[in-house]
Amino acid sequence: MVTARLERLVRSVRRWRVATDGESAPIVSPDLPDQDLKKLRRLVDESIDVRGGEVAARRKARLIGTTFSTLDTTGRRRFFEILANDYNGDDNSVDQAIDTVLRAGTSESRHNAEAELRQALQPRRERLLRRFADLDGGLPFLVGLREDLLGHLASTPGLAPVDHDLRQILASWFDVALLQLERLTWERSPAALLEKLIEYEAVHAIESWDDMKGRLGPGRRCYAFFHPAMPDEPLIFVEVALTKGIATSLPALLDHGADRIDATEADTAIFYSISNCQRGMAGVSLGDFLIKSVAERLSVELPNVCELATLSPLPGFRRWVERAMSEASITLSPAEERLLSPDDPAAAVEVLSTLVSGPVPAAGNAEFDRSRPILLRLAADYLLNRQRGLRALDPVAHFHLSNGAGIHQLNWWANPSAAGWERGLGMMVNYRYQLRHIERNHDRYVGQGEIAADDAVRKLLGPAEANAG
Repeated sequence: MVTARLERLVRSVRRWRVATDGESAPIVSPDLPDQDLKKLRRLVDESIDVRGGEVAARRKARLIGTTFSTLDTTGRRRFFEILANDYNGDDNSVDQAIDTVLRAGTSESRHNAEAELRQALQPRRERLLRRFADLDGGLPFLVGLREDLLGHLASTPGLAPVDHDLRQILASWFDVALLQLERLTWERSPAALLEKLIEYEAVHAIESWDDMKGRLGPGRRCYAFFHPAMPDEPLIFVEVALTKGIATSLPALLDHGADRIDATEADTAIFYSISNCQRGMAGVSLGDFLIKSVAERLSVELPNVCELATLSPLPGFRRWVERAMSEASITLSPAEERLLSPDDPAAAVEVLSTLVSGPVPAAGNAEFDRSRPILLRLAADYLLNRQRGLRALDPVAHFHLSNGAGIHQLNWWANPSAAGWERGLGMMVNYRYQLRHIERNHDRYVGQGEIAADDAVRKLLGPAEANAG
């Protein structure tokens, strides 16, 4: 029984079953016991070592792919384990190549020795993985292969070297110069493709076909990257709202019944949702190129649009607040305690903890209303001061800051849905892309961990008494 996650991988290798010049894939048990593992290893060796020539090696790779598609979870993990453990580089060859480099007497001999060293450092499994990529339908197979591998990494960390090799190969194949940017529309895009957008939307779920139509309607745009080898599979897509001024509320953007301005009247493009479509592409950077490519296209198509910003979630904020409160690392000022719990200031921390860990507050909840300046201060602290090394703790913040954006403003109760509460206690962030500052912001953030932010955001940090008063 093939899991849903592997359906696309299986489809990509169906053609291989009839393209092996009469040679059949070995019959193996789904869990790949030792006796069957030997059969698969023989094929792997023959493909890597190019026994019988390149055509034969490609045929063996197709047989390996079709065999892999018949395995269950245990069998696939065992296959990955032999790649990780038995198909590394040859340590002796590496040592000899290093010695040759050190003994090289001329620039030409050193150049040749360094080339041999690079070859020796290449794991043997990489030859098989690259051979997969060269096959018809091989690229989607590799994406599916890595998606499955990622599902095993937590329980089998020894597979990390295979993941590294796969990520490097995919990064080279999905270079931005090879990608095609397409605008998706309700009228011209195939229904099957739009259905995939509904499936892949990871930020704000698309509830229905009417919702899909609204997100592609007047004042809205959707752009995606495609690869020529996967023309029917979007790699990543972004949804854009064309507005007057920077939007501060998600419901207004998703309300398809509200009047919308014509694209030619808009002065701002709001990037409100960006979704990676292929889990197997995790870690292969495409989002920054997508945003910049869309910005360039909009500047040509709509010269009236002069402001680029996002309306982004705070996916790690609530968890951070809960953890910090459980560790007693959040301190409230006396003024904040009195504001939050006027009758019993000493109970303010407990009141805040109960509020944060509870369900979405009802309209008119007095404690929630009083918590506004406190939670805004904590959100600013989370965005501006909480880092892992030079990297912002919040993953969405890191993404936009590393792309050269700056934090423009925090928006209170911008997403009052259950998902918005779960991610960021209902708050959202505008990250602003100012083309003249993108390179400077990127360099300072990546090099020194310096976060670009407007003064209004920094003022939320304190003094706490001023915020609370």
